[in-house]
Amino acid sequence: MLNQLLLYHMIFSDELVKWYNENKRDLPWRHTTDAYMIWLSEVILQQTRVEQGLPYFYRFAEKYPTINSFAAADEADILKLWQGLGYYSRGRNMLKTARMVRDEFGGKFPERYDDLIKLKGIGEYTAAAIASFSVNEPRAVVDGNVYRVLARYLGINEPINSTAGKKLFQATANDFLNMKNPGLHNQAMMEFGAMLCKPKNPACGICPVRIGCYAFVHNATTSLPVKLSKLKIKQRFFNYFLFTDADRVLMNKRGEGDIWANMYDLPLIETSTLLSPEELFALPETKKHFSERPEIVTISDVKKHVLTHQHLYIRFITIAKQPIEIKQKWGFIKVENLEKLPLSKPIFLFLDNFLN
Repeated sequence: MLNQLLLYHMIFSDELVKWYNENKRDLPWRHTTDAYMIWLSEVILQQTRVEQGLPYFYRFAEKYPTINSFAAADEADILKLWQGLGYYSRGRNMLKTARMVRDEFGGKFPERYDDLIKLKGIGEYTAAAIASFSVNEPRAVVDGNVYRVLARYLGINEPINSTAGKKLFQATANDFLNMKNPGLHNQAMMEFGAMLCKPKNPACGICPVRIGCYAFVHNATTSLPVKLSKLKIKQRFFNYFLFTDADRVLMNKRGEGDIWANMYDLPLIETSTLLSPEELFALPETKKHFSERPEIVTISDVKKHVLTHQHLYIRFITIAKQPIEIKQKWGFIKVENLEKLPLSKPIFLFLDNFLN
């Protein structure tokens, strides 16, 4: 029975690898076994579509061709290069990882899972991916694509984001892993999920393993995989103030412990609800920056900016006079130097529109 099961798994893997070799996308990190370059691609592509992440991979690879050049970078430079990609903690963690590799691994990026898992920002998935792609270490990769393929093919109803589900899917992926060529198998599984067994409208008609697929046979592609709804969305209201002084703009450097850490935005008053201008300027936090009610030049419409766990409601208020009190992290920046600052996407878009 065990031999039959192993044969069954091998046939499944062989079919996916055959499909992969005929249909895979030509991506630069698939032409190297350099663990550093594979790490760059894996982190950049976390929660990011390949089409969006590819230009960022090229930019980072060109500017920081080695792990030691990355480790020598300033955080502001990394965040600026990362601008627009979102999830900025990834960029900050990459810099910590690079410096850890420089200081603790002699500047040679680790290739083995047990070393990789010790690095900042590298979890089980990324460690398995780098190890299998660089040195063919037999570690099964489980990402969103693999969850979906296994859940549909085997009819697994255990939620993929439950503790039991994560253990079950990892064990299942381990069972299906082609031990002779784990790197190729992992690539095939991930590419198959990304290109054919897609979240919506999977191409079941041309699927090479559809005959044995539970979801295809039972018309269950829309119900698998199962995911628990645990996401609690926080609502935040950002009131940004625009102050200009000739060729300068008053900017704010954000601190640690919140979104867009160590990046730049405009002076901000955050409120728990959307307030009228009169209510906003009656707040003690607002009043301390003005000796009197300021003259509003313009006030923008409120725009919603969606983050994974937060919805931001943002508006921009252009003021005719500068505040009396300037916070320590506020400072005037020349317009010509704004392009050097790492800016959050809403701020970049607003200033780009305002100044051009």
